[in-house]
Amino acid sequence: MSFLPGDLSQIAAAGLGGMIADVSDLIATRDADGVPRYSRNFAANDPAIDKAVERLRRTPFAYLARKGSEIGARPGCAVFLQFQSTEMIARDLSRIAYFHEKGLRVLQFTHHNDTLFAGGALETRQTGLTPLGIEGLAEMNRLRIVPDVSHGSVPTMIEAATRSKTPIALSHGAARAIVDHPRCAPDEVIRTIAERGGVMGIFMMSFWLTRRNPPTIADYVAQVRHVVKVGGLEAVGVANDFPMAGQPNLIKLGNDNGKGVQEYLDWWRALRRQGVPGFEWTPEHVVIPELNRIDRMARISRALEQAGFRPREVDKIMGENWKRLLTDVLG
Repeated sequence: MSFLPGDLSQIAAAGLGGMIADVSDLIATRDADGVPRYSRNFAANDPAIDKAVERLRRTPFAYLARKGSEIGARPGCAVFLQFQSTEMIARDLSRIAYFHEKGLRVLQFTHHNDTLFAGGALETRQTGLTPLGIEGLAEMNRLRIVPDVSHGSVPTMIEAATRSKTPIALSHGAARAIVDHPRCAPDEVIRTIAERGGVMGIFMMSFWLTRRNPPTIADYVAQVRHVVKVGGLEAVGVANDFPMAGQPNLIKLGNDNGKGVQEYLDWWRALRRQGVPGFEWTPEHVVIPELNRIDRMARISRALEQAGFRPREVDKIMGENWKRLLTDVLG
């Protein structure tokens, strides 16, 4: 999971044959404690998806994909459109079909905080799917949209996985057994998603990958290995959650994590003051420098091979598991 870059030729430079692209547009605000809140309403996101579709129509480097079977069917990268959160749906479930018709293929229940559909990960009280969220999940299943539980609470993730009639995605996350934080998935979640044919993507935000400093590509491989151990080889894939060329502020700083992490600390400490679990410690890094660059996929593939994964196993982790999930759900 990443975002459509300003220069779409970067998709080719990254070596991608398929990707989930978050095309949601957000309005950033701060609450009384200085905690960032992000609103993704209908007024912002109806034109946002139209803009993404038009950009894909006009480029040779990528194309709008509606089915998993379209991956590799034509030159360029198959792009599956995603919204991170359900705020643009509000209480009007007909909007799910409306956006599906425009090209939406992955829908995330929440982003950090509670929504009308589900409980978010970064709340002091953890809740699961709401009655509206249960109806919304059924509509996603009917339309063959991939339900995405990233940023959800543990109850949200477990309930979505067990209620869904199709496999689900945790499109970008990490293992809580390695970093004990509510943004990371416990083994119970990994196992539940995997048993039902779902996939979890390991993302690039390093303070949720390891507490070690400096973080290295070995820490990324350790996350992959843990998900394989808990959920099996078919349960894990590569995610991103940064722009395709890397986290831009860290690139400007020469990947100096000591300086780059400073921009996250006000938010982190505000959540600590609110009593949100997992924020008792202070992060020391944001990126794995070796991976905060556009050729990360080739680097991860080599690292997996060097760590002892067989070529067939590497292929599954690097993309075949995502292709299988997208084909299972979308056709």
